[in-house]
Amino acid sequence: MAFNINQFKSQLVGGGARPTLFQVQITNPIDNTSDAKIPFMVKTAGIPASNVGSYELPYFGRTVKYAGDRTFEDWTVTVINDEDFAIRNTMEAWMNAINSHDSNTRALPQDYKSNALVTQFGKDGSPLRTYVFEGIYPIALDQIALDWQQQDTIEEFGITFQYDLWRVEGNTGIPTT
Repeated sequence: MAFNINQFKSQLVGGGARPTLFQVQITNPIDNTSDAKIPFMVKTAGIPASNVGSYELPYFGRTVKYAGDRTFEDWTVTVINDEDFAIRNTMEAWMNAINSHDSNTRALPQDYKSNALVTQFGKDGSPLRTYVFEGIYPIALDQIALDWQQQDTIEEFGITFQYDLWRVEGNTGIPTT
């Protein structure tokens, strides 16, 4: 039978993963005063993307395709801002340490790169999967929109990060090499 709802339901383990059950942890190597606040104030994030490139070699009129290098896209989170501006302040300090506003001096990578975690939880509260970002650092801090017509809302801003790689922590079935 082509359309069997019971077969479909039997394949949907746990009723499906929920996009609201996640937590983000970011370790700021420059100013860690807001690190404990981040898991509560990161409103949106994403499970990271990655791509395997490819290249082609022509041979006697045919093209042979080969897998290339893996690349990782930028990672963006949205943060709820509160009146202490704690996360905003520490992110500005981190970015200023990477490249100073005034003197155009730069920190060394071992001083500004850090790690972050994204954990997806099951409906029972147990962690399903944790993604570890290695070598992460902020590259863009979005503006905070100010508007007299915006009532009954809280400020938010985005942070875009680059990183060296991500890996899945724990038993995932993905072979490691």
